Amino acid sequence: MRTICFYFQVHQPYRIKPYRFFDIGEDHYYWDDYSNRSIMRKVAQKCYLPMNKLLLELIREHEGRFKVAFSISGVCLDQFEAYAPDVLDSFRELVATGHVELLAETDGHALSALKSKVEFSRMVERHSAKIAKHFHGYTPKTFRNTELIYSDKIGEMVYDMGYSTILTEGAKHILGWKSPNFVYTAASQPKLKVLLKNFQLSDDIAFRFSNKTWPDYPLTVDKFVNWIREIPAEQETLNLFMDYETFGEHQWADSGIFEFMRALPAAIMRDTSFTFSTPAEVAEHGKPIAPIQVPVPISWADEERDLTAWLGNDLQNEAFTKLYELEEDVKLLADDYDIQRDWTYLQTSDHFYYMCTKFFSDGDIHAYFSPYDTPYDAFINYMNALSDFILRVKRAKKALAKAKAETDL
Repeated sequence: MRTICFYFQVHQPYRIKPYRFFDIGEDHYYWDDYSNRSIMRKVAQKCYLPMNKLLLELIREHEGRFKVAFSISGVCLDQFEAYAPDVLDSFRELVATGHVELLAETDGHALSALKSKVEFSRMVERHSAKIAKHFHGYTPKTFRNTELIYSDKIGEMVYDMGYSTILTEGAKHILGWKSPNFVYTAASQPKLKVLLKNFQLSDDIAFRFSNKTWPDYPLTVDKFVNWIREIPAEQETLNLFMDYETFGEHQWADSGIFEFMRALPAAIMRDTSFTFSTPAEVAEHGKPIAPIQVPVPISWADEERDLTAWLGNDLQNEAFTKLYELEEDVKLLADDYDIQRDWTYLQTSDHFYYMCTKFFSDGDIHAYFSPYDTPYDAFINYMNALSDFILRVKRAKKALAKAKAETDL
């Protein structure tokens, strides 16, 4: 089997509106509806709608030989439903071809796997329910954790939830001399297959495509296909994982990114021995060659491929700790829709990403994605909203206890 697996992450967070200290206890709605709607419509027009149209044409043109996979976060599905139903329809049309795989993940695009197995499982169940709701009962077979975060412990939890395949980063410090272009198994659970991102070729498209200072600029289809042809014959799978917003948003249309993608599948099928497969197909047909050990969590972020993009400083760790101190109380309020919605949206990893204080190798990337002037502004705004949320949870818990006591009488 010589196959290429294209996987795209589709995600937009619910951004928090400017929330002042004096709003605590007074304003219980945290979300910047105007920004969220505006950004969703902008990205829909620049990326989601034109790229979905292009992929649909490629699948039909190649009669199903071209295949891709998506993980669409639950918070993104909520925004599609609210602000971009046309985008949701276009994804449904893609899935209906039978040549697109949808992956499972956490509903809130959250870091819950690092803190709570119970909350992690709840998040995954909620996400699967949303996928089934929006895509005619579709049941995901493959799992992708938030930002490809993975460890041996996470692998065990994912397998226990019923998944037999997971995606993660082909990080150098984990692979060593080994290649990401094989199927592996989890060291902690041999029945769990692990597909690793080839970050070199993936990032050539996702990050370097329009970089005029890159020695290999411009990236042409012929050049990329030649690199694929250079992959040793015994290496059977090439996993190209990237943000879907690469197309039209991070790499603008005038960079030629859409034309590149339109021509790529035909060139690969014509000039190489590679086919295209979904992650589930790679796992089904690929023979694992070895276990992969990941004792400390990895991700696909930054040069380090670790967790420091989200949990690398005191600001992030304080916010993260304060948030998950609420878990047990929030569980008691399962029937409170607003509490459950805000609990999910406050867990979204982007809030912690905005607090990152890296100013060197990856500082520009962090600044590009953040709506705040500084990480400290992000921390203050988040903690103000979280402080109000804490008050609401305490009051709701007290009211619930009082109602229960009165019922018992």
